[in-house]
Amino acid sequence: MIDNGSARALAADLQKIVRSVAAVVDETHPSAELIGKVTGHIGVELADLVLVAHDFPAWEHVNVHRGVERYLAERGGDQEWFGVAGSNRSSEELIAMLATARRHAMYELGAVDYANEAVGPEESEEVVQFGAVTTTAPDGSPVVIGVRGPIAQHGPSGVARFEVIAAGRAAASATRDRIEQLMREYDVLRGKVLAFGTSEHRGNELLTFLPRPSLAPSDVVLPDGVLPAIERHTIGIAGHAKRLREAGQHLKRGLLLHGPPGTGKTHTVRYLMGRLEDATVIILTGTAMRFISKAAELARRLQPSILVVEDVDLVAQDRSSTPGGNPLLFSLLDAMDGVGADADVTFVLTTNRAAELEKALADRPGRVDLAVEIPKPDAVGRRRLLELYGRNVDLRADLEPVVAQTDGVTASFIKELLRRAVLHQVSHGVEETPVPVDDAAISAALREMNDSRNSLTRSLLGSR
Repeated sequence: MIDNGSARALAADLQKIVRSVAAVVDETHPSAELIGKVTGHIGVELADLVLVAHDFPAWEHVNVHRGVERYLAERGGDQEWFGVAGSNRSSEELIAMLATARRHAMYELGAVDYANEAVGPEESEEVVQFGAVTTTAPDGSPVVIGVRGPIAQHGPSGVARFEVIAAGRAAASATRDRIEQLMREYDVLRGKVLAFGTSEHRGNELLTFLPRPSLAPSDVVLPDGVLPAIERHTIGIAGHAKRLREAGQHLKRGLLLHGPPGTGKTHTVRYLMGRLEDATVIILTGTAMRFISKAAELARRLQPSILVVEDVDLVAQDRSSTPGGNPLLFSLLDAMDGVGADADVTFVLTTNRAAELEKALADRPGRVDLAVEIPKPDAVGRRRLLELYGRNVDLRADLEPVVAQTDGVTASFIKELLRRAVLHQVSHGVEETPVPVDDAAISAALREMNDSRNSLTRSLLGSR
């Protein structure tokens, strides 16, 4: 009969045998090379590795990649990326994958996954979708950095992330902090025109890059004095930001453009985008307004910036009209209040129904400091609009009768009138360039638009 001491000795010997056999197996299965790539570089056992990770919204994928690449360049730039082969790699952290590889041999060393992400309206950049690289921390100790892009199946809720694996938390955290600094220094979103939602231009499923408009003051037809007032409140403050800060004055400002549909509110916003050419522009409209908090966070980070909320009446109706209040309204108010007064951020709101707006938007400075009506054009304005939209054609028509017959219409109506006049000419075989637009063409287009069957069209284009 074996006594207790002998039993314990036998069990210890058996454990040694099992560990020895496991080590031999570990060295032979394909996962061993992957595990050794990490543990061999860092110099500690798998169980002693420390991981620090940081998640970002999906649209930050390029910034994550750029931050890591700039960090690697600082460390010499000769590091070689490696990948992980195997199934079910969708969400596991790199350390967890290594542990799984040791237990079940599910993963092995493989190729790096790459993807193309937008960096402008027509430009894209190749980035690491899933991969890792060996390098060093700022203090010179060895670390491994992993990058993972958003997973398509997760849609807009997906995240981009980087992970830092090291022997100690201090080295991992210092590496993470430096990568974040470089991400912000080389931020691909800074100075761009961005829209939440999809468009025909390059972007991901949520954030899209748009071309920056370029409009001259002569392209914006407003009553005398209106455009200069808007410019003083936006461009003027931006131009004197440094002096205003020194004088203790707040920079954050709110501009509300209100008026009937089709009068030129969006056109005026586009003009401001072009004039403030160094500013980051973030546009929210329609269902994308649910991202107002994220948009305000971006605007604060990427200042000088403009945050455009179109048709704000959709979320900012007076609280009394919505039982229990509108959650998006509260998000909008919180976003406007959350941006510091000294931030060079302009909130530009547009609405067709100013009377229905929540009074709280105007009750505190920094929400809405200036409200400007964009009215239907008067006779002088209608003539200027006819000349503006007719500048690329041979406008031969006598404009006085047209001005007289279009009382009460909007800029959109005038623009469509010129388009139909040109269409009338080309559809009747006129081949001259530029297309001549004479009295007959204008009259035909005006009759068509005033036809009783086009009453809905006239209403949509702002004609009474």
